[in-house]
Amino acid sequence: MEIRPARPEDVPVILELIHDLAIYEKEPHAVKNTVEALEKNLFGEHPAIFAHVAVEQGTVQGFALWFLNYSTWESVHGIYLEDLYVRPETRGKGAGKALLRTLAAIAVERGYARVEWCVLNWNEPSIRFYDSLGAVPQDEWTTYRLTGEALESFGGTAAAASESEQPA
Repeated sequence: MEIRPARPEDVPVILELIHDLAIYEKEPHAVKNTVEALEKNLFGEHPAIFAHVAVEQGTVQGFALWFLNYSTWESVHGIYLEDLYVRPETRGKGAGKALLRTLAAIAVERGYARVEWCVLNWNEPSIRFYDSLGAVPQDEWTTYRLTGEALESFGGTAAAASESEQPA
């Protein structure tokens, strides 16, 4: 199993795996991403997301998509793992562990404070896997998300307020 940074030619299979992940997470129609958008976000002029792939016998079998976060307390970046997915037929061969180990190595090499991610509460196989690595759930924090109509309503109010504060 080879772990390497994603290349532009990997984008279609990464998107395929994103769709597979959405099906696994019981959200098969939630993916709005496209090959063009993902390629631009990963390889455009100012990429803010990064990906590594697990390749076995020339075929991408899994991926880790991540971006940098920042700790204001420690004054250093960290890695936020947005998605980690390995094809079901490849699970148990070490691809997921190798992908996470690669991100951990990047964090250590660059002096980052942490690698963190979220996992669905019902996803027991992944939770057991993460526990086996020594990862610790952050149960004192609750993730919040502002999206859809609530985001538009709240963000639109702020945009309108900031526009009205502009000098004429």
